[in-house]
Amino acid sequence: MSTGGNNVATATNKQIILRDYVSGFPKESDFEFTTTTVELRAPEGSKSLLVKNLYLSCDPYMRSRMGKPAASGIAQAFTVGKPIIGFGVSRVIESGHPDYKKGDLIWGIVGWEEYSVVTPIPDMHFKIHDTDVPLSYYTGLLGMPGMTAYAGFYEICSPKKGETVYVSAASGAVGQLVGQFAKMMGCYVVGSAGSQEKVDLLKTKFGFDDAFNYKEEQDLSAALKRCFPKGIDIYFENVGGKMLDAVLLNMNTFGRVAVCGMISQYNLEDHEGVYNLTSIIYKRIRIQGFAVFDHYDKYSKFLELVIPSIKEGKIAYVEDVAEGLEKAPEALVGLFHGKNVGKQVVVVARE
Repeated sequence: MSTGGNNVATATNKQIILRDYVSGFPKESDFEFTTTTVELRAPEGSKSLLVKNLYLSCDPYMRSRMGKPAASGIAQAFTVGKPIIGFGVSRVIESGHPDYKKGDLIWGIVGWEEYSVVTPIPDMHFKIHDTDVPLSYYTGLLGMPGMTAYAGFYEICSPKKGETVYVSAASGAVGQLVGQFAKMMGCYVVGSAGSQEKVDLLKTKFGFDDAFNYKEEQDLSAALKRCFPKGIDIYFENVGGKMLDAVLLNMNTFGRVAVCGMISQYNLEDHEGVYNLTSIIYKRIRIQGFAVFDHYDKYSKFLELVIPSIKEGKIAYVEDVAEGLEKAPEALVGLFHGKNVGKQVVVVARE
């Protein structure tokens, strides 16, 4: 830390910059690790915050922001030559906003850098009140992915006790929680993942009734038939493509599909087609896409359910932690190759 010419304290600010728009699978070389200088104050006369970033969240949706700007995306594209942005946990260093003070902890959208200037936006930035749980949980279990699992399962799927639930990409940040919510409801739950380690985790740590490694299955429809001899009532969709096609053949009448993501398609130039769409008609299946920010009005209700469940040991949670901002590109790219086991978090600073 030093003092600039105007007697304002400054600090070095490491950043992760997007070099150029990405096509195909992202590579570590698409990002640049650089260092600049930041003034340790919030802009005068603004309602902004200067925050120190502690934890950053690696999420699959970020792939859609790496490509050239498009009208169809939920979130706008990253800016080439600027730090990429995503969800993180931060401590307020200086505040120009009446609702925040120095020392407050927040989670929400920040730059991938050591220090960020943010202007708090409702449903984009949240003050952290409960610190009896690990702060990193607010990048996942108690943050955007957790709220995604809650909204998708309870609001979109309308679950009932005794129903059968299938979760793809089940060991990830969202899937691991969906499965546990389903078990709390008294449902029969099966998940799929891409390694034996992850399959074991689903059954031993998260309490899934069964699980399988989709990479070892020659016939996905047959695998689902084996796990769900009486059919699937609810499918929590994280994968798309061939998996969705196989699920449609195994859905029950009046089944529900909550479409959270389609990670198998994000890096393809030509997306795979889905062929069993007539099942939607014959089985009267309801398929609904959703975005978490449409449901943040239920965030306090979500916390009332989840925080006590964590403290009572009713909800388990696994993180895959990368230490240091310089490890962030490797951690983010690894998501799209299934390298993470659990929620992928980057530690910028522990304090």
